[in-house]
Amino acid sequence: MRFDLHIHSVYSRDSGSPIDSILAHAVDIGLDGIAICDHDTVEGGIAGVRRARELGLSLIVIPGVEVTTTKGHVIALGVREDIPSKETPQETIARIRKLGGVVVIPHPFKRLSHGIGDFSGLDVDAVEIFNSRFITGEANRKAKRMAREMGIPEVAGSDAHSVPMIGYAVTEIDAKRDTTSVLEAICDGRTRVHGRRTPPGIFAAQMARGFCRRVKEILGFRVK
Repeated sequence: MRFDLHIHSVYSRDSGSPIDSILAHAVDIGLDGIAICDHDTVEGGIAGVRRARELGLSLIVIPGVEVTTTKGHVIALGVREDIPSKETPQETIARIRKLGGVVVIPHPFKRLSHGIGDFSGLDVDAVEIFNSRFITGEANRKAKRMAREMGIPEVAGSDAHSVPMIGYAVTEIDAKRDTTSVLEAICDGRTRVHGRRTPPGIFAAQMARGFCRRVKEILGFRVK
């Protein structure tokens, strides 16, 4: 099955993607599943699971969250409770474990995206070795080299902050068609990574929207 394991929705302050639009686009491009991983909240993932069920979609939606730690971002897959931000990576991972979640290190060497950097010594289940938001690709290559040296399972994610960005990074997963089996397969390394760079036009449009949002916030305008 084909999954995009790193998508942001309107529940992330830097994304404007409605839940229903995310689900519709994922189905349209032939994905079997997605993970909605908003910044420091599980609300988007839970809403995605609920709406997929209400709409009768066969799409598997994994609830998740991209947690801000003191050193960078850590993704928790399969969790339904918020995890406090600004704790150490070790503390964050311990909380994810208590909730029964899967620990993924996203874009570790993308400093502008709050990559965590060297992840050796951390108790992780998988590493995002392909993130489709890149210019040169060196950060992806470095993540791949380190994950393989350490024998850690590999995944991919688009890190989509707008609907058109979804699906440019895909993790192929050998599992039964349910969330528990998918998460177990990720931990077991039954994955293959595919992807291509997000087209510059789509990437630029997303960056421009983010810039305008930040300017409005600085000027004191209320931004929903």
